[in-house]
Amino acid sequence: MEAEPQVLGTTPKIIPLALPKGTEKLCELCQREAHLQCTQCRVTFYCHAEHQQADWVGIHERICQLLVAIRTPTLFSLQRAGRIEMQLKKGELIEICRSVAQSKLSEGKHQEALPAAQFCLRCTIDVHGPSTVQLVPAYLLLAEANMGLGNLALVAELLSQAQWAVLKSPECGLAVHHRLHRSLGRLHTATGNLEAALFNFANDIYFASEEYGLDSTVISGGYFLMADVFAKQGKMPIANSLYSEVARTWHRHLTKLLKTHMQNVQNPVMLLEPSYDKAQQVEVDAMLRTMLEFHQNDFRKDPTQIALVAHCLAMLWFLGGDFLKALGFCSTGLQASQLIPNHDLTEPIQGLLQLVQSLQPEQHPGSD
Repeated sequence: MEAEPQVLGTTPKIIPLALPKGTEKLCELCQREAHLQCTQCRVTFYCHAEHQQADWVGIHERICQLLVAIRTPTLFSLQRAGRIEMQLKKGELIEICRSVAQSKLSEGKHQEALPAAQFCLRCTIDVHGPSTVQLVPAYLLLAEANMGLGNLALVAELLSQAQWAVLKSPECGLAVHHRLHRSLGRLHTATGNLEAALFNFANDIYFASEEYGLDSTVISGGYFLMADVFAKQGKMPIANSLYSEVARTWHRHLTKLLKTHMQNVQNPVMLLEPSYDKAQQVEVDAMLRTMLEFHQNDFRKDPTQIALVAHCLAMLWFLGGDFLKALGFCSTGLQASQLIPNHDLTEPIQGLLQLVQSLQPEQHPGSD
């Protein structure tokens, strides 16, 4: 019988006599007194098995062995060269945790993202200190995870700490300002303070445009969130205008990606290799689907916008290697574009549709 994975296995109890006198071990997740330890690294502790399992799924599986060197003091680690090397290793851990947390958040796995975001914050404090602007990305990750879990009071506290760190560091980058204002806008949207949300999304767009340029897909995220607020206020023409801007930005971006991809790949079958990672694809898909639903439910049912967004979704999923989804959105887009004589998108949608159909035999039966 196959051995169960560590996440489902047992974690041995801590043996007090095996620890140095006066040593207290704390739970990795909640910082309460620990009674169990990880069987793999033996330098990570938990108050009960549920927290061990949550940490393993969230981040510990990725960093388990990396923690051994950091949490096991040696004579070398106490020397100057050793301390520098240790800081570099902690910096690597911060980046791993940040990447894992962001990936899980993009997939909507807010609970699973918490351990990575929490460790990212603790490790950043250890490296940079308790009141520095370097803490802001970790605060924002934790805020986003708790936003998804509905812990709005905690979100407000985390964003307040992030704001204070930014205020004390006027030299901090434009990207930090953009991300902070986007998080604040989301919080105000969730609490119903829509005017404050619009104010923060406007600042988000300003800082993002200064950092990434006016045609960046990063800015389109701010426009999308702002459109959602205007829709909540019943200001549908403004929401429609902003959604249209988002669709145009993504259409330009995806068209360039598709063109480059086709030029670089001589054999179309090679396109089975996705051009987007899963987390990014899920995030963009959710945004575009929201916009497609908005236009389809709008009393005007503007075929131009429906065709534009459907074509975006078709290109996104084609680049992601899911030809069945690409085929479905191609069909939706083609139906809409054919309602307008000589529409600009009819030909490119037909071309993509034909390419997808030619690759259909390669798709596994029953995939969705």
